[in-house]
Amino acid sequence: MDYNQLRNYIQNFSLDYCPRGNQGYNRVLLQLFGFTGHGKSALINSLMYVLNVGKYEVHAKSGVISSGGAVTMERRAYELTATITVVDNRGFGRMNESERGMIYAQLGNFMPLNEKVEWRDSYEDFVSQLEESGLDPNYTDFVVPVFVYKVSAPLSEQEGLEIRAFFKNCRNLTGVFPIIVLTFKTSGDYFEVEKMFKCLGAEVVVAVENYSEEDQIQTLGRNTDFLKLIKSALDHVTFRMEKARNPKEERIERKKFLLKYVHDIAMAESIEKEKMKQEARIAEQAMRYQLCQQADLYAVSRRTKAMRKTELEMWAMQRYEVPMWNSKDKDGCCIL
Repeated sequence: MDYNQLRNYIQNFSLDYCPRGNQGYNRVLLQLFGFTGHGKSALINSLMYVLNVGKYEVHAKSGVISSGGAVTMERRAYELTATITVVDNRGFGRMNESERGMIYAQLGNFMPLNEKVEWRDSYEDFVSQLEESGLDPNYTDFVVPVFVYKVSAPLSEQEGLEIRAFFKNCRNLTGVFPIIVLTFKTSGDYFEVEKMFKCLGAEVVVAVENYSEEDQIQTLGRNTDFLKLIKSALDHVTFRMEKARNPKEERIERKKFLLKYVHDIAMAESIEKEKMKQEARIAEQAMRYQLCQQADLYAVSRRTKAMRKTELEMWAMQRYEVPMWNSKDKDGCCIL
């Protein structure tokens, strides 16, 4: 499939053309997620630039504000074609358990589009948010997770292990293993980064160089990279749609997954807090015991000194027949 054929295939793709028809789905949702500042918004602008005839435009604002936070604070949807929509989800910074839970909620389509995303740390708030999403459920989006990562960004061994588990949960949640998009392709050795993500289980890794207001000159190779990304997503959709699907049941399963995930986090945090309290109580008891021992030693030391003084005075009297002075005798006379 040459460039023009590839572009036409994407622009004319319809879920109705799948082996079993659309089965209740009417839209492919490319869910972008990843660390803050890795180029998710710039990727959207580039995809729209490649697919739509015309000049380059900034549809999704990108970058990091002066306070250190991300520009994208909401789930913003952008229509690429009549069937394909790309979503710029709120990025994460620390990738802790709470943030991962909120990312899963976005991927599972349990958070409304085009509204501000607020991280919910407590189990009760998270469950409440899931229940609110059930008031107007969306069953018709086929979700494809896309993980965006900057080539030049370092990745520690611990972060790699966390991302591996994260990818596995994304697959369990959506049925599709995340497509990896490496941005800032020319800023480092993307072959090594691609190899690293392959070792983490990635099935598809695509490296791109985003377009920008300063760099708008389109090239065949550069445009083809973006089209290959979308084609990979559509291949996953077509493969999954070969089997019978039930959008409503799948959404229920995603909700069960999220509830179990946040419940397990809440239980682990509760156990950890109780463990810390127990350790604090043990430490306090040990401190009290130590203080008591020090007090006892101090008392014994005073008694020992007093006894030694008395013994020395008795010895002096016996040895040199030195009388003991009565400390109450103001004239300093010896009492015989």
